[in-house]
Amino acid sequence: MNLPTLVDQFLEHLEIERNVSHLTIRNYRHYLNRFMDFLSSGSLSSPDREDHDAHRIQWQKVTTSHITLESIRQYRLFLSRYAYEKGITLKRITQNYHLIALRSFLKYCIKRDIPVVSPDRIDLPKAESRSLKFLGRDDVERLLSMPEIGKPDGLRDKAILETLFSTGLRVSELVKLNRDQINFDRKEFGVIGKGRRPRVVFLSDSAVRWLSRYMENRTDMLPPLFIRYGGKKPKDNDRFGESLRLSARSVERSVEKYVKKAKLSMKITPHGLRHSFATDLLSAGADLRAIQEMLGHKNISTTQIYTHITNPQLKKVHERFHRQ
Repeated sequence: MNLPTLVDQFLEHLEIERNVSHLTIRNYRHYLNRFMDFLSSGSLSSPDREDHDAHRIQWQKVTTSHITLESIRQYRLFLSRYAYEKGITLKRITQNYHLIALRSFLKYCIKRDIPVVSPDRIDLPKAESRSLKFLGRDDVERLLSMPEIGKPDGLRDKAILETLFSTGLRVSELVKLNRDQINFDRKEFGVIGKGRRPRVVFLSDSAVRWLSRYMENRTDMLPPLFIRYGGKKPKDNDRFGESLRLSARSVERSVEKYVKKAKLSMKITPHGLRHSFATDLLSAGADLRAIQEMLGHKNISTTQIYTHITNPQLKKVHERFHRQ
């Protein structure tokens, strides 16, 4: 069967039947396009809009019969050895993303009774151990004190930092929030996280206080919880304020600015505050399953990476038995 057509059908299946996020679909398309490039020409490239038609013509000669264990082995070798112009190679985790997309596509083919290589025969290479960056409580407090709360954008940034550390939200989840989602009486709100999994997150008293001050200081009634104060003016037909909604990149830049201002010993990102939230809970003795729920992890194994960072019981053993 013609591979480009089948890939298109697979991506439509993800969107309609699996309700997969548009970002995931975009990434899968990118990875599978690369695979078809490799099968059709033995090269790895990133087709853009201008030359997409040329790539499409190349791909037309590729069918599912070209997907063999040997071609997959060669593809993995190519990914492992590939380097960009400056000699930067693909990270192991990026190589894994290519293979995960391919395995998911092959599973789809099997469900449609299309003869292809079994996805179970494609093992993922062991990923590098990740070094998680997180802040201790003193550094967190120092970071939270950096915004100038006398200014509208400073008050907003203070509310953002407090919310990130209080909830462990991903930055993508934070910027999607609308003001009517926040239940100040219950100090909680619901979000739809990664994999479209719903969960409830909780606000500390401090986060509630600063979010309330920020919202009371707002003179508009636009739905987005966090808005920008500079840049282009909103469009006349933008009744819901989407053009004013703060972007994830803007939040990342703000956190970077306050980290420099606080003169912290390490660079930290919004995701680093998520790590700080998890390690703070774990250090205080919180149950791992509870942390899994609060972070929105699908598998407990993902949450267990934090046990490698801090383990209160091991620390007590060290303090009790190690020579002083």
